[in-house]
Amino acid sequence: MNFLQAILVPVSLLYGIGVSIRNLCFDLKILPDTKYKKPVISVGNLCAGGAGKTPQVEYLIKLLLENNFKVAVLSRGYKRKTKGFLHAGPMTSIEELGDEAWQIKNKFDNLIVAVDEKRTRGISTLLEMHDDIDVILLDDAYQHRSVKPGLSILLTDFHHLFIKDFMLPSGRLREPAWNYKRADIIIVTKTDRVFSPITQRGLNEEIKPRPYQELHFSYIKYGPFISLTGEESPDNKKSFSSILLVAGIANLYPLEFHLKNYCTHLDTLCFKDHHWYTPKDGQMIRDYFQNTVARNKIIVTTEKDAARLRKSDIFEFIKDLPVYYIPICTMIHEPGKSLFDKRILDYVRRDK
Repeated sequence: MNFLQAILVPVSLLYGIGVSIRNLCFDLKILPDTKYKKPVISVGNLCAGGAGKTPQVEYLIKLLLENNFKVAVLSRGYKRKTKGFLHAGPMTSIEELGDEAWQIKNKFDNLIVAVDEKRTRGISTLLEMHDDIDVILLDDAYQHRSVKPGLSILLTDFHHLFIKDFMLPSGRLREPAWNYKRADIIIVTKTDRVFSPITQRGLNEEIKPRPYQELHFSYIKYGPFISLTGEESPDNKKSFSSILLVAGIANLYPLEFHLKNYCTHLDTLCFKDHHWYTPKDGQMIRDYFQNTVARNKIIVTTEKDAARLRKSDIFEFIKDLPVYYIPICTMIHEPGKSLFDKRILDYVRRDK
C-alpha cells in the first residue's frame, strides 16, 4: 500500500461500512430482491472494471446459441448517452447503447440485447417483449442485489485478485472481499495460456472457495489483426519496427505483453476506460504516429475502441493510417471448461 492509499483508508472504511449495511438489508430481506421464472445468469466482479466481463459474456452467448437457446443480454449501457430501457435494433448507435452492448449486438446473430440502469425493470420489459426467451445474461450485475440470479459468476483478475485488494478509493473493491461467498462460480481470468496445476492449487488455497462454489481459470485468446480503415490485414507472423497502441480500457497490460511479440518498439496512448474519442484525440493520435521515426509502423487498438474510433468526426483523422484492432475471446482451462459448460447448460435446461 502506497502513501496515497494509506491516507484514503478511513474513507474506504466508511464506504465499506455503507456497502455492508446495504448488503445486510438484502440478506435480511429488509430490501427486496426478485427471482424470475426464466433462467438468469449474472456475470460480475468485486473490483471496479478490468476483469474481462465482456469476453466472458460473449463466451456464454456463443455456448448457449450453439445449443439452440434463445438468449437475451441486459447491461446498464455504461457511458451511453441515453437513459432508461432501450432495446437494441439494427440502427441503434453506439452512443445510444454503450460500447460493450453495441459490440455484443453486432457480433452475434439471433441475439436480443437491451440496456437499462434498473435491472429489474429491464428484465421485466424484456420478458414482456419476448416471452420465448430461454435465458437472460446480466453483464456487470454482481452488485445489483435487487435481482436474485439463478446462477452468479464472479470474475477476478489473476494479477489483481480480490483477496489482495482494498475497498474504494484506497483500492478497487466495490464491496468487501468476503462477499465472494454469494457467487456460484468463481473464474480467475487473464491467466497464462500455459497454466500449471501447482499454480491452480495455490490459487485454490488462497481464494478458499466454499463447498458449493466452483473455481475455474481462464485466459485471453487473441485473434488476427483486422484493418479498421479497409487496408489488407498483415500477416500475424510479421514483425513491425514500431506499434502505437491506442486504447481506453481498464487494464492494458495483457495486450501490451501480447503486442511486444510483434514489434521492436511499443508506444502506448492510454485513455480512460470507455473513453469517447474527440477530434482533438484524433489529431493527437495522428501526430503521435507521424512523429514516430520508423519505416514499418502501425497503430493497434482494441475491439471496443475500434467502434468508438469509427465515428465520422474521429475517423477523418485516421482513415489514411494503418490502423488495426485485435478481437479477443476468453478460453477456460481444461479440465474446468467441460465442467463449466455442463453447469451452464444443465442450469438453463432445468430452469427452462
